[in-house]
Amino acid sequence: MIGSQELKTATTETKRTALVQAAYQEIAAHGFEGLRTREVAAAVGVNIATLHYYFPSKEDLIRGVVGYAMSRFQSTLAARGTPAEQLRAHFRGLRRLSREEPELFAVMGELMLRSSRDRSLAEIVRRTNEYWHGTLRALIRAARDEGTLAKTIEPDGMAAVIVATLKGVYLMPERSLPPAELDKTLSQLERLLGSRDRTKASRARSQR
Repeated sequence: MIGSQELKTATTETKRTALVQAAYQEIAAHGFEGLRTREVAAAVGVNIATLHYYFPSKEDLIRGVVGYAMSRFQSTLAARGTPAEQLRAHFRGLRRLSREEPELFAVMGELMLRSSRDRSLAEIVRRTNEYWHGTLRALIRAARDEGTLAKTIEPDGMAAVIVATLKGVYLMPERSLPPAELDKTLSQLERLLGSRDRTKASRARSQR
């Protein structure tokens, strides 16, 4: 049986999440500069005082949006499967997000632009980039060592190329980047990696 404290905590988290998601949609549509807390509160059906109870300042709300956007992006970095499978899952996840959540790319682009003049957001972006780059570097190195990537691939440099390319994608206006264009970008990166399915490769060798 759920106690009153647990119920209160669940209600608080539900309301916080709803406010963050409403702000996320506002930023996707109008940018960080167009974010209006009253409109966010109205979208969730609460008054501005209630919003300020959960997020005392606009910056607190923006940080909540940043955390939500980062969690959506990081959801593509699965912890299951072989290193090569995880790399492919990352690219598949980005393709899926471009089709199902195009607003994420608009918010990420806004985040990158705003971080150039917001020190606290710049630190969040720096930590995220380090995590992303480090994860890709480790996966590329492991996939190379298991034989599913070419031995000539340098993990640190290749991870940097992937991060830099996709960060450039975020900064493009959403309307100029339909999912098909992201598909082309990701396909080029996959060709650059030369990733191949280990099972298929083994089967091909056995048939020679």
